[in-house]
Amino acid sequence: MSAGIEAADLAARIGAQLLGADAAGALLTGASLDSRSVGPGDLYCALPGSRVHGAAFAQQAAQAGAAAALTDAAGASLCTDTGLPVLLHEDPRRASAEAAALIHHRPAERLRTVGVTGTNGKTSVTTMLRSALLDLGVPTGVMGTSGTVFRGADGTDHEIATVRTTPESPDVQAILAQMARAGTAVAAMEVSSHAMVLHRADAIVFDAVCFTNLSQDHLDFHPTMEDYFAAKASLFAPEHARAGVVCVDDEWGRRLAQSARIPVRTFTTDPAREADAVITRIAPDGFGADLRVRRTGGEEISLRAPLPGTHYAANAVAVMLLLEQIGHEGAAARAAIARAGSVPGRMELISQEPVLGVVDFSHTEDALRKALATLRAVPSTRRLIVVMGAGGDRDRSKRPAMGRAAAELADVVIVTDDNPRSEDPASIRAEVLQGAHAAAAAAEIHEVPGRSDAIALACALADESDTILVAGKGAETGQDVGGTVLPFDDREELRRRLAVAPPADSTLPPHPAEGR
Repeated sequence: MSAGIEAADLAARIGAQLLGADAAGALLTGASLDSRSVGPGDLYCALPGSRVHGAAFAQQAAQAGAAAALTDAAGASLCTDTGLPVLLHEDPRRASAEAAALIHHRPAERLRTVGVTGTNGKTSVTTMLRSALLDLGVPTGVMGTSGTVFRGADGTDHEIATVRTTPESPDVQAILAQMARAGTAVAAMEVSSHAMVLHRADAIVFDAVCFTNLSQDHLDFHPTMEDYFAAKASLFAPEHARAGVVCVDDEWGRRLAQSARIPVRTFTTDPAREADAVITRIAPDGFGADLRVRRTGGEEISLRAPLPGTHYAANAVAVMLLLEQIGHEGAAARAAIARAGSVPGRMELISQEPVLGVVDFSHTEDALRKALATLRAVPSTRRLIVVMGAGGDRDRSKRPAMGRAAAELADVVIVTDDNPRSEDPASIRAEVLQGAHAAAAAAEIHEVPGRSDAIALACALADESDTILVAGKGAETGQDVGGTVLPFDDREELRRRLAVAPPADSTLPPHPAEGR
């Protein structure tokens, strides 16, 4: 189905006032918030920004072929001065999602859609879900931190380089339209708290949504943890989703299970807690785990998690429940989960002998603690060496907590640079080191400015049966230093230092330093 709607029709349907002579018949075939990516026939969504109004770039959008602009009263004159028809709306950011959905003829309604939110686990759950569905023969797409990839009905895989965890709403709708045209059956999306506040996932009613957990992160954006939780919880409402899956391991999940405005099914890794699915046993099995899960009514089933650790056991159960919500259940679905394999940059195994080398995206205190605890529990682990840091221009309060977590759970802590962005890397390291040195632990602590040098030191210090965790950046292929993204991949660097051969190509596209 080709995109397109006349400006007058669109204005009426989103409740906007149409300004400009002969504007009614303008045909809109696409939408964009970025004047640099506008193409002929696009609706340019000129939104108010933190530093400059998008209407300041309306002339650039018009020259690129925009057919109309969507803006507010503050941007109206700048847009009309270009000669573009203007759709005037009091909340153009919110309206841009609905506008893009209408331009693309509501593509989400032509797919089964799954949304996953939570501080940690979004990428793992969506990627495992996609792998399991592909194993079941269902053409599936995933949109999130690691980019966007989808399979069409003819078996062809398509990749789109996206940077944000959840792209802007016009991009989300355009990607869903591409999936629908290709014959993709299911679209799985990571839905960040930013996405909910900024209306990026509006105009989609997900068939199923999932909450994984909540821990401190993004307090540079959300004033408090309550605001952070409210953003996540807003996904569990009839205007956004039909049914939910909620992990009740933490208090936030238990609150959500009680307050959700849609039907939810709950799960937990705590055998003493009540839920619709309770993990009663986790038995390590190689670099994975065999689970026993008690269902409502007392039935117990077996399920294999393809990665080790309690949090990946939880992810496997989340995927099982999401599959059931969209019509895939039983032994075949559970077998597909067992074959789902690793997730790029999430507890990704780089080397097994003589040193266990792992790269993980853990960039919060909670995620780092879980990753270190998981690796400590791997049979035959001797010393645990962690390379870690913290990102610049992000929540500073979590830096000492991450340093403390590393010192309490690892034998050797190497504090280095993550994505310093515009901040002084030495100042970031100092805040992390403050927490590491304050920990009542006997960890050996090093400060190494260059990330490559830090990984080299970890490999030099490691002996047979030691484990190295390189934490924080996961599958990112760039490092943001002073606003410039330099090529850097933790996995390639660790592989090179340990002299390990590279694996077969990933099914997910590479991506630069992510905007977390």
